[in-house]
Amino acid sequence: MNDGQPQFALREWRTHMAHPVTLAALIGVGLILGLAGPFGTDTRLRFAPRVVYWLVTVALTYGVGAFCDLALRGLLSKRQVWLRVLITALVSGIGVALVVTAINFVAFGWIPTLESLPGFLGPVIAIAAIVTAVLTMIRQQNAPQVAPQTAPAPAQILKRLPIDKRGPLVALSVEDHYVRIQTTKGEALVLMRLSDAINEVGDTLGAQVHRSHWAAFDQVRAATRLGDRATLTMTNGNDIPVSRANVPTVKEAGLLP
Repeated sequence: MNDGQPQFALREWRTHMAHPVTLAALIGVGLILGLAGPFGTDTRLRFAPRVVYWLVTVALTYGVGAFCDLALRGLLSKRQVWLRVLITALVSGIGVALVVTAINFVAFGWIPTLESLPGFLGPVIAIAAIVTAVLTMIRQQNAPQVAPQTAPAPAQILKRLPIDKRGPLVALSVEDHYVRIQTTKGEALVLMRLSDAINEVGDTLGAQVHRSHWAAFDQVRAATRLGDRATLTMTNGNDIPVSRANVPTVKEAGLLP
């Protein structure tokens, strides 16, 4: 990450805040609170200023909390869940408290005194902790389940080769009743059908690109289009023709435009 976690978090935060669902949710919550007028705002502010007050409060406090969560998520990714929730709640709670203080000072000229500060910060940090914990649980439940990685099945056809020629498969080519098995370490002729040879390539990524040839896609060094056909130049220097019917297969593999 060249520009650091804060810059990455800022870009992700901008994308999230500009998302239509986020904007609709913030506006909806702001309007509901503006209509309800909690915390005495129904008596201290008229309807229009009250709606504006809550729209601004909801947008700014959510924005601060969301940025703190995104900025700390990468930094605390290796910490225990309870510690991540605690630190994020404290940081975002303090940030939200500062924003609320600034808004209340502009709207009402009110700043909490030292005596009232614990009673002011306590609920804000508690709410931040609850929101952070809920968001953390939602992310964990929605996180994609990564299946344990298993080693790719070995190409059984390699057992037909001398040990010194066993390596990653490059291509299979028919020659009379034989199949020329090409690897990164050499090649050899084996008496068998191409279809049987293809059945023994295991999980090697490739395809039959011609009635007489199979090619491993990760061993293609270059691909050249020749009319409605193509040619694959393999890492061992050999060229493998691609028939017209198999050009789409090579395209899907990303080897041809």
